[in-house]
Amino acid sequence: MLLDRRAFLVSTAALAGCGPALAAADPHANSPFRKISDAEWKKRLSPTAYRVLRHEDTERAGTSPLNREKRRGTYVCAGCALPLFKSEWKFESGTGWPSFYTVIKDAVGVKMDYKIGVPRKEYHCARCLGHQGHVFPDGPRPTGLRYCNNGVALRFVTA
Repeated sequence: MLLDRRAFLVSTAALAGCGPALAAADPHANSPFRKISDAEWKKRLSPTAYRVLRHEDTERAGTSPLNREKRRGTYVCAGCALPLFKSEWKFESGTGWPSFYTVIKDAVGVKMDYKIGVPRKEYHCARCLGHQGHVFPDGPRPTGLRYCNNGVALRFVTA
């Protein structure tokens, strides 16, 4: 039986015990973005954004102009414009990707990723299921978390 992305994310998050945001009731379950075909996503997004958001690729470190973004505003999903992060939560992690220490409530879902041989927590936009990045336990206070995001998966909206 083939699972769709939503079912896969919910089931793996629940089994792994990582991310009550996906295991709980989903406020975006009826989003029209979940009904867009892969071909339509390919038309809507740049080639790099398509590979990252729809096929869980990673952009090359240090390539995003958002690394240098310092203005006040909100970082939204490049796939569906769901607000994910506030600018005041951004910090310089030295990794080459935009990093944040927390996320807007119910904006992302988390699943375990084993692609590189070690378990990592991968997160996706809760509305369109677009891949954003990985969350690590090496961030600053107050959360100690580092949401390491692909810049191409985000758009910045000034305040």
